[in-house]
Amino acid sequence: MSRNAFYKLIPMTSFVIDYYSNEGYADLQTLNLMVKYAQFLKKVLKLEMFIPVDSEGIPLKQPKNYSSWKSLDHNKNDDESTSLLEEHKLYKKAEKKCLFEGFQLAYNGYSVVRIVAGYNPEIELSFNKKDMLCQNFENIESLTDLEIYLSSASLKIIGIKNK
Repeated sequence: MSRNAFYKLIPMTSFVIDYYSNEGYADLQTLNLMVKYAQFLKKVLKLEMFIPVDSEGIPLKQPKNYSSWKSLDHNKNDDESTSLLEEHKLYKKAEKKCLFEGFQLAYNGYSVVRIVAGYNPEIELSFNKKDMLCQNFENIESLTDLEIYLSSASLKIIGIKNK
């Protein structure tokens, strides 16, 4: 799937103008969508929004051969099949909670975790290991100047139907 097929994170004003110009009117559903997007933008940035983490917020290492395993048809559905490897299931479950696409672990040190966007290494975020909060940005809204792609989990929170 090309990057053009993904929804990008945009400022609230752009969201309202773009959506309103396409719809031509503001009904209750449209206003609800705008409120959900505004609430989404106000969320405090946490590491779990970008990369898969365990229940304690510690980054998970991608299982060996995960990409090829995930691409197999019988591993694409969300059933709780016992044939799935436990490590793969945990990673897949954590991956589905990520709100943004394409981020990778770049550095996992004693006090800091650094991640980068796989599609643009200039997009780099650092998180304090004590609380797993972002050190250089406060909330999702502060990322709107960067090229950040929303995941299916984000679209669901906002209320956008993913085609």
